[in-house]
Amino acid sequence: MPRVLCALSGGVDSSVAAWLLKSQGMDVVGVFMRNGISGGPAGGKTCCSASDARDAARVADKLGIPFYSMDYAKEFGELIDHFVAEYRRGRTPSPCVLCNQDLKFGHLFEFAAAVSADSVATGHYARLEDGRLHRARDSAKDQSYFLFGIERQFLPKVLFPLGDLSKEEVRQLAREAGLLTAEKPESMEICFVPSGDYRDLLRQGGGLSPGRFVDREGRELGRHEGFEGYTIGQRRGLPALGHPAYVLEIRPEEGEVVLGRREELQQREMLVERCRWLCPEPDPGTRMQISVQIRAHHTPSKALLEVQESGCALVKFDRAQEAAAPGQAAVFYISDQVLGGGWIGRMRKPSNASAAGLSHVRTRSARTRSTP
Repeated sequence: MPRVLCALSGGVDSSVAAWLLKSQGMDVVGVFMRNGISGGPAGGKTCCSASDARDAARVADKLGIPFYSMDYAKEFGELIDHFVAEYRRGRTPSPCVLCNQDLKFGHLFEFAAAVSADSVATGHYARLEDGRLHRARDSAKDQSYFLFGIERQFLPKVLFPLGDLSKEEVRQLAREAGLLTAEKPESMEICFVPSGDYRDLLRQGGGLSPGRFVDREGRELGRHEGFEGYTIGQRRGLPALGHPAYVLEIRPEEGEVVLGRREELQQREMLVERCRWLCPEPDPGTRMQISVQIRAHHTPSKALLEVQESGCALVKFDRAQEAAAPGQAAVFYISDQVLGGGWIGRMRKPSNASAAGLSHVRTRSARTRSTP
């Protein structure tokens, strides 16, 4: 029987993933990844807590599989440090993407080798077809956006048992299997922010940086308690200006949060940095028509992708997008296949000639591979 290392978070999704693998006759080993974070509000919906560890262990016992609880507090600490540093740079981090990239599909493969497992499985909603990553069948639960950072060579050794199921189907399977997690609420918050307010981390690690709200011309519109508490597109917590105001830009060096009207959030171009590819890496200069998702709940938008040097790509949207926050992940798709992705850098406003030319771009250049 092939041996599979299944990440158990103590939630219903990973529980059913392990149950499905066991039902298929696989030799399943469960592992819980401890983040070293404690505390949080009563009834909070975080993951990786002590109670989650107990639930994961009880599921493993129910299934009759070996179970390990591994201490990744140091690695999570590095992730937290990056999270805080990004906000201090005026960026909006994507910790769940980095967690999947560096922890779940980094260290898990090391542990899989230690227990002689052939593959790694998780409860993510995504699909693999012929070694290519695709969206889940249930578009409402699809998590492929968070998985673009997996190393390409690992894909043949990854299993996503829930990729063809809906959330309700997963819960029903959990009920039928008698799993104690069947009715457990979803984990909605960042696992290392038990209070639910990420600014608490910033306050504990040196405090916030008070400064000014300003308009594009630098005129003061009010005062804030810390630019780190704001992100591009935010509307709440802003001074009354007589019209709806939004965060347009964050200037960490000046401690300024730039406000304006919603239409000022519209952008046609952006630079994506540190790109990773789950298809054969395209050469610099390659151009391709794709869809780009710029945050977890964003509807992907059609765009022209121009691959550049130094691991960057220029994205030119067919239609202007709003609130693309530097530091967030931008993920590239053709249909429902994930080609890769990267991290949003500076936003760009194209020249009139560039914008006008977008509608006349060929779907693919001669240099673009026909099958990613």
